[in-house]
Amino acid sequence: MSTKSPLKKRTRSQESSNSIERLYIAMRHLFSRGYYKPMGASGETLRNSLLLLRPEIYGSIGGDQVELKGLVYVLDRLPVGIEECTYINLTADEGYRESSFKVIIPKKRRRSCYRIDPHQMSIEVTRGRSEIYDILTHLTFLYIESHTIRKRVSLQRDKKMMHEWHLLEEIVLHHKKLTVQEREVLLVHLSSILGRSYIEVKEAHKELAEKDNPDRFAQIIYWLGKLAIDEIADDGQKRTIKFSPDLRDSIGHHIYGDIWATNIKEVLQEKNLLECPIHIVSANMHSVMNTLYAESALPKQAKSKEPFSLYNLLSDDSNEDLRKLVKEHAAKNGLYYIKDTSGTNINVQIIDTNKIDLKGWNFDESQPQKPVLIVMDYAFGEQAYETMDELLKPYYHQNGSRILMPVESVSIMGKAGILAGDKGDIMIPTAHIFEGTADNYPFKNQLRKRDFVDSDIPVIKGTMVSVLGTSLQNKDILQFFHDSTWRVIGLEMEGAHYQKAIQSASKIRGNISRAVKVRYAYYASDNPLKTGSTLASGGLGTTGVKPTYTITKKILEQIFTQ
Repeated sequence: MSTKSPLKKRTRSQESSNSIERLYIAMRHLFSRGYYKPMGASGETLRNSLLLLRPEIYGSIGGDQVELKGLVYVLDRLPVGIEECTYINLTADEGYRESSFKVIIPKKRRRSCYRIDPHQMSIEVTRGRSEIYDILTHLTFLYIESHTIRKRVSLQRDKKMMHEWHLLEEIVLHHKKLTVQEREVLLVHLSSILGRSYIEVKEAHKELAEKDNPDRFAQIIYWLGKLAIDEIADDGQKRTIKFSPDLRDSIGHHIYGDIWATNIKEVLQEKNLLECPIHIVSANMHSVMNTLYAESALPKQAKSKEPFSLYNLLSDDSNEDLRKLVKEHAAKNGLYYIKDTSGTNINVQIIDTNKIDLKGWNFDESQPQKPVLIVMDYAFGEQAYETMDELLKPYYHQNGSRILMPVESVSIMGKAGILAGDKGDIMIPTAHIFEGTADNYPFKNQLRKRDFVDSDIPVIKGTMVSVLGTSLQNKDILQFFHDSTWRVIGLEMEGAHYQKAIQSASKIRGNISRAVKVRYAYYASDNPLKTGSTLASGGLGTTGVKPTYTITKKILEQIFTQ
């Protein structure tokens, strides 16, 4: 008889999957506990799991050199000044907006943050568990890298700091305004501190510079290193993350989603639109509006024969005046904008197409009612279930009547990582699988690959994986998803959550018609399997204009003609 063990050595993808599972178990435990010290014993599981996982987006996390691209990515998603704070409070919406504290909105995340004092930052969490996971993993990366800085500037033999550190400290603490030559000297010093080339440091310095604070990068590096040094010198000074009791009580109860959905239904009722056929579109706040209104709002600019030239023009940051004209024209012709006040940070447009000429869309004018569009901004991870679940529930009028939502279709357009293609390509999913579970959601997608045959954009069709966090994926686990029988073509964070809400509302609870049509299409924002093509390498820029508007037009064509 063979004495060999039937157990095989675990593959790197299996280790990665296990690390992600441990990360989420640890984060849930710490959330239930109410507080923890990220660089203390309580944060050890989180740190070790992240270091073992080594996600692509965090680059060379925990190495001998400071990871700059990952640092820029993370800081764009956290409030300005967080590197100076010893205490981070994660709270629900607890009324800070009514205080004198100035709200801080991160550059690339819609969340309200408040600097309470020089040592304390509060971050409002109103988008569910996915937002908590996002914040905690980014902070863990930040703190790990802060200790990389500490190790590099500490001269172990005589417990002194390197010469360059003292020069950096003098510049930061005295708020020195630098000449061009002095700034170049500073970048050389930072290069020594970070273990990165002068050109890499210069690029990061440029990325993080602000108009009123050109040397913000230097301040970030100093305070990250300073607090890490303090943590070693004084164990009681360890940075601490706390979760408020209100936040711990509110998570999972759809408090914000309920308020958000009710606001939308009240506007529909007020405008007498609750009996019209409704089509929900999850997208951004410009593509549907521009597609329907831009040509009539900007006839002069629309004369160009170049396809997508008008949308490229409107996507240019310098053309705010043109975007304003489109918004004003839309507001006069059936578009009602609902700025979020619920805390979900999801703004909404209601478009009454009865006030739009749809002849160019081959709309059958003999139909008794034209459709109403509910265009909702992007949800974040698990928040997609909360918002869609609440939106599809009946509306209960003040007189006690119960009105079912006449939803005929739900269309989801979003950005996603692609595993077999390039930025700007289009993905048409046939099913969503939920990472870390065997949960799977096959569906009949009304959008098909052949619908885009004339677009001159590469299109792939297959399974999408809804991940627990895009910042936690590495090449090993993504390669497994792609090469295994799951045959995954891309990854995103909301698809499975949306489909779970749609299926339960239509097939189990009877809140909407069983015949509701669903459309999913994504355009590739990055390819995490390609070096230099991850989210940390930068955004799509104008590359995203063509796929965004191509998908938008296909969705609208189906809504108006089917």
